[in-house]
Amino acid sequence: MDQFSELQQLGQMESSEAGRTFREFLRASVRQCLVNVMADEVRQLCGPKHRPAAEADAYRAGSAKGVALCEGRREEIVRPRVRRKKRNGKTEEVHLETYAAAGDPGQLDDMLVRALIAGASGRDMKNVHPDSPKTSRSSVSRLWAKQGARLVEQLRARDIASHDWLALMLDGIRLSKEQLAVVALGITSGGEKHILDFELGGSENFEVCRDLVSRLVSRGFQPHCGLLAVLDGSDSLKKAVLAFFPDAVPQRCLVHKERNIRGRLSKRHWGELARLFKRLREVEGETAGREAYSDIERFLADKNAAALESLREAGEELIALHCLNVPATLHVSLLSTNLIENSFRNTRRKLGRVTRFRAETNQASRWLAAALLEVEKGFRRLIGYKDLPRLAEALASRAAEREKGIEGASRPAPLGGASPPLRAAPSAPATPRQANT
Repeated sequence: MDQFSELQQLGQMESSEAGRTFREFLRASVRQCLVNVMADEVRQLCGPKHRPAAEADAYRAGSAKGVALCEGRREEIVRPRVRRKKRNGKTEEVHLETYAAAGDPGQLDDMLVRALIAGASGRDMKNVHPDSPKTSRSSVSRLWAKQGARLVEQLRARDIASHDWLALMLDGIRLSKEQLAVVALGITSGGEKHILDFELGGSENFEVCRDLVSRLVSRGFQPHCGLLAVLDGSDSLKKAVLAFFPDAVPQRCLVHKERNIRGRLSKRHWGELARLFKRLREVEGETAGREAYSDIERFLADKNAAALESLREAGEELIALHCLNVPATLHVSLLSTNLIENSFRNTRRKLGRVTRFRAETNQASRWLAAALLEVEKGFRRLIGYKDLPRLAEALASRAAEREKGIEGASRPAPLGGASPPLRAAPSAPATPRQANT
């Protein structure tokens, strides 16, 4: 850098010209280094140039034009040739390992894959890397088919058995009219968030959800002290979770429920409804949660019967986290499915260039795995993660009560006072997703 500064001060070279000269010097150095390494390999095979080894069965056979890759760019070099005598008296070409390593497209492949994930089009790769080989549309397509499949394997081969899981979020993302993916996001006792897996299907039905949770269990997903399942209200998701984790605590997403109720109310009541739901999200503890819920119920009682029925349909799943008596700092992240919904929003940005998902191939899996892995890189710790030990204790205590058969022995009166007791969301037979209920 000091030499370049002196050259600029003397007016002998401009900054852009100095940079170009420096890059050319580096490429020339790489070419010379490669030539030296290949010469060493030839010397080991054939012996010294002027004193060939008598016992060596290989001999020098001149040279030929060759190509090496340096930082993804094609560099023309002169490669030495070596031939070997065979037992039948004929000869064969000896492929130099150093020359093969110089032409390894690994770095170029990584560059092309990163460009695809970043949003570049496969047909424009020649413009992105004009000096690189194998950047035609068909070559890039074959590369992505291979590398994308590896990303799917990478996602599903990660170790999830060694983590202490506390919460699980399941939700579906629509890829096309014919394809939907159910995605699982897990939260550890330390507050780390991880994309666990996904399963493709035509809809968010029980079979798709069951297959996803089943694969998680086979990979070692097992909560040590209990599990909080944050769901959006789909019966299929809830049924699949409870089929493998019967002691799980289902928490209904308050954002989905508020949106569903608001759709049944007149606009003049939206402001008060938002205030009541905000209070429900902010209060701490079971008693305060039940009071906030009762206020919403009384507000809807003389406004709209369908809205009231929608509220009661969710039952105590709306305040499941409140009933665990955990600090309200955890309500920000665990009373809704916003964590996974935000992941989907960023995932759609990565999938925006895909105009058609072909169900007869693994195209959707490849793109979804790549997008989810990229989105996961931006994950941060859960808000209020320092209070997660309290959640772990509450889940463990609840599981112990259920094992002793004394759960609900001293439960408060049903929500809503004199109103009919709340009922949990029904576990109906497998049906397409019942969103926002």
